[in-house]
Amino acid sequence: MSEEKKATREEELEESQNVEKEAEEKSHKDKSSKKEGNQLEELGQKLVEMNDKYLRLSAEFDNYRKRTLKEKMELTKSAGEQILTNILPVVDNFERALKSISMTKDVAALKEGVDLIYANFKTFLTQNGVKEIETENADFDTDIHEAVTTIPAPAPELKGKVLDCIEKGYYLNDKVMRFAKVVVGE
Repeated sequence: MSEEKKATREEELEESQNVEKEAEEKSHKDKSSKKEGNQLEELGQKLVEMNDKYLRLSAEFDNYRKRTLKEKMELTKSAGEQILTNILPVVDNFERALKSISMTKDVAALKEGVDLIYANFKTFLTQNGVKEIETENADFDTDIHEAVTTIPAPAPELKGKVLDCIEKGYYLNDKVMRFAKVVVGE
């Protein structure tokens, strides 16, 4: 019997060791699951923070876009207003000229007045960045000219050159505002 007791005792001892190991493993698993739970919680908080930052940045950008669009529209309106305000004296001069046409008999003085108004208007355009495109004896350039028609060149050196300008073209600050309509020698 003593051997049986020993064997039983050894089995009980072995069983208790197994139970202790299982308890230790379970404890270890509980600790690692708590760590994982804490990590998940931290990641969730970071996700919420990042999402909040993204939403705020998105809203801020949208507000910036709307504000700049509004400022651009206001600038365009005020720039147009300024140009129209500056052109009013030219219109006043034309009205005076038209009024004096019916009363004057001096055609030379009337012509001189209209020439002055034209010079005034050309000065106004120059001050606002409008410049005439040169066409006289210029080489035909599709970037600034629009060929209305072609005619046989009267001389061989005039082939590919502008022979006549039907409608003047203009630059606005070195950008073509209106192409010059020209007749080209062929």
